Amino acid sequence: MIALIGIVSPALAQEVQSDKPMQRVEITGSSIKRIATEGALPVQTISMDQLDKQGITNAEQMMRLISANGTGADNMTSGNNVFGADADRVSGGGSFASLRGLGPSGTLVLINGRRISGYGLSGKAVDLNTIPMAAVARVEVLKDGASAIYGTDAVGGVINFILKTDFEGLQANASGNFTEAGGGATRRLQIVAGKGNLDTDRFNVMAAIGYDKNDRLDSRQRSFSNGYQPQRGLSPDTTGTPVANQLTGAGSALGTGFKRPGDPNTYLQAGLLSLQGKCDSVTGMSQYATGLWKDVTSPLRSTYSCAYDYGGDYVMQMPVERTNGVARATFQISPEHRVYAEAIGAHTNSLSILTPVQISTSFANGNAYPVNGPYYQDLSAYIPSFDKTKPILYKWRAWPLGDRTQQYITDTARLMAGAEGTITGKWDYRIDLSHSESRTTTDLVDGYANTKALYSVLGSGIVNPWASPAQGQSDAAMKALDATKFYGRLQHGKTTLTQLNGSISGEIYQLPAGAVSGAIGTDLRRESYEFAQDVDAGTILLAPGNANQDRVSRNIKAVYAELVVPVIKDLELQLAIRRDDYSLIGATTNPKVAFSYRPTGWLMLRGSANKGFLAPSFGQLYSGSLSQELPNGVSDPVGCAAHPNDPRFCAIERLNYRSGGNPNLRPETSKQGTLGFIVEPSSNFSASVDYWAINVKDRILNRTPQVVLANSASLPEYIHRNADGTIDYVQAGWINAAGLKTRGADVGLRGRGNLPGGYKWNAALDGTWTQSYQFAEFEGQPYKEYVGNFYTRDLYLRWKHNATLSVSKGPWSAMLSNLYRDGYMDQVPNGGKGTPPAGFSPRVASYTTWGLSTTYTGFKNTTITVGIQNLFDRDPPFTAHNVDEVVGAGWDPRVADPRGRSLSFDIKYRFF
Repeated sequence: MIALIGIVSPALAQEVQSDKPMQRVEITGSSIKRIATEGALPVQTISMDQLDKQGITNAEQMMRLISANGTGADNMTSGNNVFGADADRVSGGGSFASLRGLGPSGTLVLINGRRISGYGLSGKAVDLNTIPMAAVARVEVLKDGASAIYGTDAVGGVINFILKTDFEGLQANASGNFTEAGGGATRRLQIVAGKGNLDTDRFNVMAAIGYDKNDRLDSRQRSFSNGYQPQRGLSPDTTGTPVANQLTGAGSALGTGFKRPGDPNTYLQAGLLSLQGKCDSVTGMSQYATGLWKDVTSPLRSTYSCAYDYGGDYVMQMPVERTNGVARATFQISPEHRVYAEAIGAHTNSLSILTPVQISTSFANGNAYPVNGPYYQDLSAYIPSFDKTKPILYKWRAWPLGDRTQQYITDTARLMAGAEGTITGKWDYRIDLSHSESRTTTDLVDGYANTKALYSVLGSGIVNPWASPAQGQSDAAMKALDATKFYGRLQHGKTTLTQLNGSISGEIYQLPAGAVSGAIGTDLRRESYEFAQDVDAGTILLAPGNANQDRVSRNIKAVYAELVVPVIKDLELQLAIRRDDYSLIGATTNPKVAFSYRPTGWLMLRGSANKGFLAPSFGQLYSGSLSQELPNGVSDPVGCAAHPNDPRFCAIERLNYRSGGNPNLRPETSKQGTLGFIVEPSSNFSASVDYWAINVKDRILNRTPQVVLANSASLPEYIHRNADGTIDYVQAGWINAAGLKTRGADVGLRGRGNLPGGYKWNAALDGTWTQSYQFAEFEGQPYKEYVGNFYTRDLYLRWKHNATLSVSKGPWSAMLSNLYRDGYMDQVPNGGKGTPPAGFSPRVASYTTWGLSTTYTGFKNTTITVGIQNLFDRDPPFTAHNVDEVVGAGWDPRVADPRGRSLSFDIKYRFF
């Protein structure tokens, strides 16, 4: 029998090859208990031993080992942002999975095959921070759609965290990972205790608790994080600097524009340091690179301004503390029946730290700098038209307020009770009832101010916007600014999930080729979500507000059936069908068919085809609508084409738009399949290739009003017009866009053998080759290829892999690991409107790191592992992307780890 690649980890494979009877187990991807090596679906198993040897301490880091996971903005660093396409303003502080790059909502994360509530703040998916890693035995990753087995939301696949369930003794574990360059250290402590043997004592009680902490890592601690590299096509596009730049405007000192002596051009901003050629005299500031950031309508807007590298002043690793645990009790009623109760809890505390607020003053807000202010800045020596009898408008990075700091606290819990066993020695059953909740709060702990109070202080002239951080502000100014600050609770959200599961499986009847096995089951769920602003975010400058969402609930009733049919000798079919009925959306039926065929003892062919249905999330449907205004001067592409000289269409003032939930959203639907093979020419080597294809319709995306306006011809239903054809308002936020098509292959290699001197070796590689990832932004538009090209939400790399090579003898073992991410075409400055410098490289280099660890088990009851990650201290590859759309200045956290070379250790001690 073939030891299937990607299904069984080396540790599990060795267990299967032992003298013990082979047990029937439930493998992710099926409800039928079978011998582990009989499955035919592409499942990758990750052992805790593998994670420990690679210095991985939490579930977010573990996602790097799954090549099928998307290269996207779902980690905590990338999500710590307020810009970017599809940015979810209430997902900060969370970390999510995204198999095949289909997004967190398309990946189903399970614990012991059962669901857990989604992230409390947004409700969109399970936050990986809540996974109780202290009690995890292994992780199974199903790289195939499983809507027919687990539910409609398993479009991209399933990640199933399998917990320890029958542990005896007491074990403590301490681990740490410390960077050579400083900052970003991680630490973990775990204790697992259990008593009772199910076979002899008929009971087992087990508890596990873990605590881990991630230290802060700042961009200033790494030289490669530098947003001012104009010679390579990268320079910050902001004039909101710690030493303010002056703005033009009617009634201001600079008027509506100015000229320099002997220069016929008109300019729109000016900074004293820029005029003096001294922008770089202040840390983080530089001369604005006009050549890279040419504005099509105002190419000379910022020529005489300083810029600020706020992307290079970013937090590369958020400070996080996690505590999570599991308690489980199991009682063996008889050899055939057992009951159990389980409690899972997690507490996560993280800090989102952003640069100080940027302020653009105006007469309407009353915060222009007054003529009689003690720090009035006179530019007459450089600009003859400067009128020092008028107030100054300016743009300023308000550094005295401090970094904008949000504290996210998430508490998650799941209680479950169930029974499982065998009826008449033939039918396996399982039934359980669970309830889980996740609640997240957001507190503003620094850097935020009440808008009216702050504007009043700025308008008084007591604050010097032209003082650098090194110069400081007066005591009176600091006291006045501190009095405007807001501290306290901003918002909170909560999700709940109550679920009743039941299934029964076993052999139904005999065919000439073998027994037909089947399973039937039901899945009844009630989900709810609520979100509330504890204060009006509109009164706090740049606070990340969302409209309130009263508690909404929905019921999902599902039934499913599965058959495993041996058609002929060595040919087996898996047939499954599931019907889900959503109380607020409707019903859907999704089938699945899979096969495995073994024409010879060394070859197996396999494949699957299935349909998927992804219901909109609560946030996408019902998050409160916010009414806002676009900047003056926007254009209606359709109306302006018909009325080119009418300012109602071509230069619209105060155009309204609405963002938030969309109750008219349609579900995403998908069709997908796999086709592959596994070869095992000897018991010491095997290889697998699984080709996959996925088509999705009606993708749900978050779109800005500017994007909706620009595509108004394709999105007429989102442009609400008055009777005269003018726009009443634009509906932005969540909309149904067009579809996507993606193709690729997963590759797996396994090898093992003996070396001279009694050494044993074991090697493995898991890789993903993405042939194509195409999608259209909106219906009616052509599909565009994104593999190997820059994109603001996800990167679709051609090839990714993770590989390991282990050598062992006696109590010693060593592991060499390799992570590889392919390169891609970079973003051209200013979205292609800028002018790249001579020698600009349009391609981002590939990224590869090596790790080396050694483990010793020679001390009684003790396992010691010491390792070096990023052995050759590889910096992230340079990228010139615009930091406003993707976090990072000169690097990309979606691809690379900024920590650099680090030393890790892991010590386990089993007391008894």
